[in-house]
Amino acid sequence: MHVLRYIVKRMGQMVIVLIAVSILAFCLMRSAPGNPARIYLPDEASEEAVRNMEIELGLDKPLITQYFIYMRGVVTGNLGISITYKVPVLSIILDRLPTTLKLTFWTVFVSLIISVPFGIIAGVNQGKAIDLGTMTFALIGQAMPNVWLGVLVIYVFSVTLQWLPALGMGGVQHLILPAVTLGYPVAAQVTRMGRSGMIDVLREDYIIAIRAKGIPNSLIYTKYAFKNALIPIITILGLHIGTFLAGAVVVETIFAWSGLGQLMRASVGTRDYVMVQSLLLVSAAFFVIVNLAVDIVNSLIDPRITLE
Repeated sequence: MHVLRYIVKRMGQMVIVLIAVSILAFCLMRSAPGNPARIYLPDEASEEAVRNMEIELGLDKPLITQYFIYMRGVVTGNLGISITYKVPVLSIILDRLPTTLKLTFWTVFVSLIISVPFGIIAGVNQGKAIDLGTMTFALIGQAMPNVWLGVLVIYVFSVTLQWLPALGMGGVQHLILPAVTLGYPVAAQVTRMGRSGMIDVLREDYIIAIRAKGIPNSLIYTKYAFKNALIPIITILGLHIGTFLAGAVVVETIFAWSGLGQLMRASVGTRDYVMVQSLLLVSAAFFVIVNLAVDIVNSLIDPRITLE
C-alpha cells in the first residue's frame, strides 16, 4: 500500500513539474526573435497577409489566452496542430516515438554489456594493470563528444572499412553505429560508477564475514557485492534513459534517424511553437516517469531504501 501512496504522491509532483515546464517552454518560444507567421509567407508579403496568418495560427490572441487554450487541449489529450505539418502534434510524436524507443533500447543494451563486466573487473582488481586499462577506456569515453565520436565511427566503419551503413534506418546494421555513438559515453560513466561501487562494497564488514565462510570469490562478486553496487548504476542509467527518450538530437541528426530528437531540431528551426512545447512537455514526462521507476527499482534491490 505504501508503494501505491508513493506513486500517487509522485504523480502529483509530476503534474506540478509539467505545468512548470509548459510555462517555461511557452515563455521561451514566445520570447524568441522573429514572427513564425512570416516563415510561411513570401518575403514580399504584406502586413495584412501577415496579420491574416497570425489569426489563422492563433497568434493574434493575448499570450495568457494562447497558453490556456494550449493547456486545455493538453488536459483533453489534444496537443494541438503542428504549424509546420498541419496535422495533430500527438500523431507525429507517436509516429516518431518507436524510432527513438528502438535507439534507446539498443543504446542501453550496448552500454550494459560493456560497462557491467568492466565495472566488476576494475573494482575487484583495483590498482592492477587491468584496472588502469579499464579506467583509460572509461576516461576516453567520457571525454569524447557525441559529434566527434559519430563522425569517427562513420569514417572508420562506413567510409574506410565499408562494414556498416552510415546513414538511414533499416535493420540491425543501421542501429550499430548510432547505438555505439550514444552508448560508449554512457558505458564509460557506468563503468566508473560500477568500479567505485564495487570497491566500496568489498570493504564492508559483511563481505569480510562472507569471505571467512569460504564462499568462492566469483559468487561474492556477482551475488553479494555487485547487487549492492547497482544502486548508483541504476540511478545514472535512468537519467540517461530519460535523455534518450527525449530524443538524441545530435546523434539522430548525424545518422539521419527520424526520431524525436531530429523532430525537435527541425521544429525549433521552423519556429513550430506547438510542436516544440509539446516535445518539451513529453520529454519532461519521460524524465519524471523514469525517475519514479528508478526509485522503485532501487527500493526493491536494497530494502534499506524506503519510498517514504
